[in-house]
Amino acid sequence: MSGTDKTKEMLTGGPVIILVEPQLGENIGMVARAMANFGLSELRLVNPRDGWPSEKAKAAASRADHVIDQTRVYETIQEAVGDLNHVMATTARQREMVKPVLAPDTACEHAKGLIGTGQSVGILFGRERWGLNNEEVALADEIVTFPVNPAFASLNIAQAVLLMSYEWMRTSIEKGETVFQSPDVTPASRESLIRLTDHLESALDDAHYFYPPEMKETLVLNIRNIFTHAQLNEPAIQTLRGVIAALERRWMKGRSGADTQKDK
Repeated sequence: MSGTDKTKEMLTGGPVIILVEPQLGENIGMVARAMANFGLSELRLVNPRDGWPSEKAKAAASRADHVIDQTRVYETIQEAVGDLNHVMATTARQREMVKPVLAPDTACEHAKGLIGTGQSVGILFGRERWGLNNEEVALADEIVTFPVNPAFASLNIAQAVLLMSYEWMRTSIEKGETVFQSPDVTPASRESLIRLTDHLESALDDAHYFYPPEMKETLVLNIRNIFTHAQLNEPAIQTLRGVIAALERRWMKGRSGADTQKDK
C-alpha cells in the first residue's frame, strides 16, 4: 500500500524503539518503515549482527529515511537505555519477576502520559530467534506482552514493532494531546540506576554477601530488579550511593583495625 504524501507534515517523536542484537538488515528496515507509518522516529540498535549502516535496511525501509539516517548504534543494552527515564520490555514469555505486565494499548497510554511530563521512554525488542534474556528484562520498569495464540506466540520483530507503533498512533488520535502536570522530580536515568546497582554489588562483594558463590547471579538479578521497580529519582540515588560509601568506609576502617591488632 502506497501512501507517502510529501505535502503533509511528518509526525515524529514518541517512545524510543530499541532493537537488541538484530540480525537481518531487512528486518531493521521494516521496523523503520513501521515506525514511520505511525509517527515514531527514534531507532536504536544494540550490536547489530551485520553492522551498520546497512543498504538492505535502507531498501526495506521504503523511504523512511528520516528514521534510518538518524539510527544510533550501541555496543551494550546498558548504553542504549542509559539516558532514558522509563523502559518497557516486550516479551511473549512469562517471567518470574515482580513487574507490571501491560497490553500494548495500556503500555502506549502510559508511555504517552510519561512523555507528556517530559520523561524519555524506550521500548525494548529482543532478538529475532529468542527475544530478551532475564537480565535485559530486569532493566525495564514494565513488561509488554501481546495477546497472541499461546500455541504460536512467536512474532517477527517488525510485526512486534508494528503492533506497538499502531497502538501509539491510535492512542494519540483517540486520546488527543492531554495536558499533564509534571512531577516535582523526574525519575533517574537508567545510567544512574545501573551505576547504583554496580556500586552496591561491588560493596556486597567486599562484604562477602554473595554466599554460596553459585547464587550470586540470582541474587544480583533480584537486587537490580528491586531498585528498578522502586522508581528512584536522582536525589534518592545519590543518597543511597552516599549510604553505600559510608558503609564501605566503616568496613574498611574495621578491617584496617583488625589487621593492626594482628600485627601486635
